[in-house]
Amino acid sequence: MEERKITLVDEDQTIEFYVLEETKLNGRNYLLVTDAEDDEEEADCYILRDMSEEGDADALYEFVENEGELEGLMKIFDELLDDVDIEK
Repeated sequence: MEERKITLVDEDQTIEFYVLEETKLNGRNYLLVTDAEDDEEEADCYILRDMSEEGDADALYEFVENEGELEGLMKIFDELLDDVDIEK
C-alpha cells in the first residue's frame, strides 16, 4: 500500500496520521493509523472508524475505544500486516 496520510481536525487541534492498513467490517470502514512517519521507530497505533455517510463532503472518523471491538479488529489487522509486529 502506498503511503497515505490523513489529517484529523477538531476545535482544538489538528493531528496527522499515517495509514498503515484499512479494512471493512459490518459495512463500516476502519483504518489502522500511526503517528510515526518512519517504519523503523516504535510508534503508537490507533484504529479509527469511518462514521461518514455516503455523499458527505468530508470523512468523519472516531477512535475505536470498545475493548471487544478493538481486539477483533487487531486480529484482522495483524493478519493483514503479517510483516509488522503489533502489540497491545
